[in-house]
Amino acid sequence: MKIQQPMKTLLKTAFALVLFSLLTIAPVITGSGKTSANPVNLSAFSSSSNTMAAKAIELYDVMKLKRYGLTRAAFEYAFKGYEYLLEKHKLTRSSVLSICDFSQSSRRKRFFVIDMDQNKVLINTYVAHGRRSGSEYARSFSNNPESHMSSLGFYKTETTYYGDHGLALKIEGLEKGFNDKADARNIVLHGSKYVGADFLRSNRFNGRSFGCPAIPSGQTNEVINTIKNGSCLFIYHPTKKYLTQSKILNG
Repeated sequence: MKIQQPMKTLLKTAFALVLFSLLTIAPVITGSGKTSANPVNLSAFSSSSNTMAAKAIELYDVMKLKRYGLTRAAFEYAFKGYEYLLEKHKLTRSSVLSICDFSQSSRRKRFFVIDMDQNKVLINTYVAHGRRSGSEYARSFSNNPESHMSSLGFYKTETTYYGDHGLALKIEGLEKGFNDKADARNIVLHGSKYVGADFLRSNRFNGRSFGCPAIPSGQTNEVINTIKNGSCLFIYHPTKKYLTQSKILNG
């Protein structure tokens, strides 16, 4: 029987809708062996940047970042922003990418310094969040002075100086409305005795700062000298407002 033209058009449309549905909800096997309704965090990337998404996933596996404890989502977003900043010539050091993964407990080593040239983790250690951002977990964030909260987003590392905590590293917030008041708030990377394995031996979770990403005092020199002078620092948390409004992630 010959199918009339309107019926052909209707069948083609129905087939296209079914195919689209299968592609967007097809289950994906995760590292735990469980299925997920969508590919891990590929929604972070537009269809035009699928190549970048694939590269991020490949690097995540090559560098065995899961073994170190870095979440895939944190790395995918970090890599996307890092590539954007390189393209816009905002960084003067491309070899290093640092990530604070504030989706994790402060009991975990959630600070990662990655050599992007050699594809390896250089440093993995503890990092504190702001005292008003949360207790064991960071849940709230602010760009406001005196908030004592951490600020999310991308930063560029700057020069060092010696302050109340010894050697410290200035960081420039690159995202208006999210972290661009870092300098006015005196948000820097510094060492502290309230962060690290020794502190955790007698405390349920690491101490908290006034908003600075504070690291164990014994690793201050190593971390700062590795990332100073123009590299990318990313402070991550799956906060919807940031992920959907960041001009770097959505640029």
